[in-house]
Amino acid sequence: MSQTHFGFQSVEERDKARRVRGVFDSVAPRYDMMNDLMSMGLHRAWKAYTVLVADVRPGQHVLDIAGGTGDLAQAFARKVGSEGLVVHTDINASMLRVGRDRLLDAGVVLPTVVCDAEKLPFAPESFDRVSVGFGLRNMTHKESALAEMHRVLRPGGKLLVLEFSKVAKPLEKAYDWYSFNILPRLGRLVARDEASYRYLAESIRMHPGQEELKAMMKRSGFGHVDYHNLTAGVAALHVAIKC
Repeated sequence: MSQTHFGFQSVEERDKARRVRGVFDSVAPRYDMMNDLMSMGLHRAWKAYTVLVADVRPGQHVLDIAGGTGDLAQAFARKVGSEGLVVHTDINASMLRVGRDRLLDAGVVLPTVVCDAEKLPFAPESFDRVSVGFGLRNMTHKESALAEMHRVLRPGGKLLVLEFSKVAKPLEKAYDWYSFNILPRLGRLVARDEASYRYLAESIRMHPGQEELKAMMKRSGFGHVDYHNLTAGVAALHVAIKC
């Protein structure tokens, strides 16, 4: 059986999706609260910057992958207006339910689809923009998922990948101490789940760094790829154009 990583563990490829699903089933009810605590609210600024760079226009079609609790989908819905379309997707039904309820509470009604980013159920060249916020690192076959994102984008369309990345070297020791000491404790105290937040810290270290992910996106067919480091590389926004 082929092996892949689940945090620092080596697991069978077919088992990773089940384990990741278990993590997000557990954290879904307190996901937003934990994001605010872990990032001291910075995740909201990172997402706002992603929406700004996306430059979504009225009437456009946007696919939000790993959309979770719906922050990006809601922001994009305001941009596309009544003539546009935003499709809110996630592989995890628990996260998607939380996101759908939040969107409805805000008066936003969107198509909500449970689907696997590695096998998107959409026709080629269906979307002007595709976004994935803090979801790529959990995917088993990242290049397959990126190729699918390329497939469903229209020529000239833009892919935006917002993800935790490699922090600047002067901050590495402090960031590691925070990640492996504070995050699991916050998880235990707030979300009642220490293991899932230890997995979060581990999964960040296993995710490709900025340059490696840029190269991976180019191999997936994108003509132009650039990235923007956010908060000294704690997160990075990769932006790719389909030629």
